[in-house]
Amino acid sequence: METTATGPTFRPATDADVGALVALIESAYRGDASRAGWTTEADILEGQRTDPQGVLDVIKSPDSRLLTVEQDGLIVACCQLEHRGSHAYFGMFAVSPALQGAGLGKTVIAEAERQARAAWGVTEMHMTVISVRDDLIAWYERRGYRRTGEMTPFPYGDERFGIPQRDDLQFELLVKPLV
Repeated sequence: METTATGPTFRPATDADVGALVALIESAYRGDASRAGWTTEADILEGQRTDPQGVLDVIKSPDSRLLTVEQDGLIVACCQLEHRGSHAYFGMFAVSPALQGAGLGKTVIAEAERQARAAWGVTEMHMTVISVRDDLIAWYERRGYRRTGEMTPFPYGDERFGIPQRDDLQFELLVKPLV
């Protein structure tokens, strides 16, 4: 029996997804597995990207949703949307390294923007990106996000965010109008 690939489906994460989501996020950003994709942070950060409690906190927060993306029965991508007044925050974005570069990320971010507008009526999407991630920032700029130059410090010494391999890390706020 031949099966055909199906497009991605989107749904809110549940408690039962926590293990799979942590594995996905870690695989997209940390360690050797992340090097299969282009979003790896393995050269600038070691250690964990997230943990089960961090993922569960997003799932349980009344102002957040963790959008889970499935394809062919597997969780292949995710992102956090958080309602923050007139804007939404986009974070915890991960696409399976094996599927990066094929357009899934574009599909996910477009759906996240659509859901944020529909659910909360927000007019902007905000995100923070490590400022030295030039390729990633350029990808977001091609999706309509703009650099603001507004920086926040990286939480050095808090291993929940990873173990920095350089001393110049900071987060830059990127913003996109949602119209």
